[in-house]
Amino acid sequence: MSATVPAAPAYEGAWVGEVVPALLGMGDAGVLPGPAREASQAVVLVVDGLGWDAVQGGGPPELAALGGGPVDTTVPATTATALTSITTGRPPAEHGIIGYRMRVGGQVVSTLSWNPDKGPDPERVQPHPPFAGRTVPAVTHADFLGSGLTTAHLRGADLVGWKTPSMLVQHALAAVTSGAPVVYAYYDGLDKVGHEFGPRSPFAARELAWVDRLVGELRDALPGGCALVVTVAAWAGDGRLRSLYAAPGQSGRLLEACGEAYSDVAWVLTRQQVVDAGWLGATPSPEVAGRLGDVVLASRGEATFITPDLRREANLRGAHGSLTPAELRVPLLAGRGRG
Repeated sequence: MSATVPAAPAYEGAWVGEVVPALLGMGDAGVLPGPAREASQAVVLVVDGLGWDAVQGGGPPELAALGGGPVDTTVPATTATALTSITTGRPPAEHGIIGYRMRVGGQVVSTLSWNPDKGPDPERVQPHPPFAGRTVPAVTHADFLGSGLTTAHLRGADLVGWKTPSMLVQHALAAVTSGAPVVYAYYDGLDKVGHEFGPRSPFAARELAWVDRLVGELRDALPGGCALVVTVAAWAGDGRLRSLYAAPGQSGRLLEACGEAYSDVAWVLTRQQVVDAGWLGATPSPEVAGRLGDVVLASRGEATFITPDLRREANLRGAHGSLTPAELRVPLLAGRGRG
């Protein structure tokens, strides 16, 4: 093991998985920002790629006007894992989606391109009903409908696909107008721009300004009794928390080699050390734990670990997934509608 192992996210406290249960009246309402606690309805806007660093100390005006503060996301701090925790209210140790890429029954599954007709059954891989089994309107990008990940984290929801951001606003408003107590909406533009151009690029700054406008558009559309709750699933990509699988009988040699090569830039841990540290939550089942690598590399600095069979990762300018404060701390903000 290299360097002091960082603490696990606050899975029993203020974290993204507590938001939906609290809004459904099944969790700790104290986790919610003030404007959401007494609201008669709520729209949960999940903005992929929006970290706490982007909104603290002022930030864009619409986001800065919301009440709330930082909470923890999941480990890995990656889209597939965090989205599933948000909709199920469960840590990765329970829902089993433990990364962008994970080995399930000997097959490596890339969750963001998961084809349920060719890969494992999403309902077996992730067995817990989203939204506690309730039918919640879910507004997500039309391209994601029918995917394995959508089935894993949104099955049973009243799915609506948006093709432009204005459609996201109108679909969310229609669901609120129909009387839905909780509406889920997902926006991925900031994540895409951050990956392609980097989180500190002018493109990312421009996209953040657009996200701020989207928040304003939603608040202007929603009635005063409805809260807009903004939370986050951090950028996708497990290059910053990479699982490595050893040949039979070679896990010790793999750990030694990785320690020698990467201990200066990463926490180098065995599968059991990750489990014992509680990074995924309470003790996962043997099946879920087996989806981790024999050795896990969690980046401590700027390093990203690229696999030879996934060259697209090498072209990404931005990546999240590890346990640095910038990756684990995400905003949980809320404000009432102004419509």
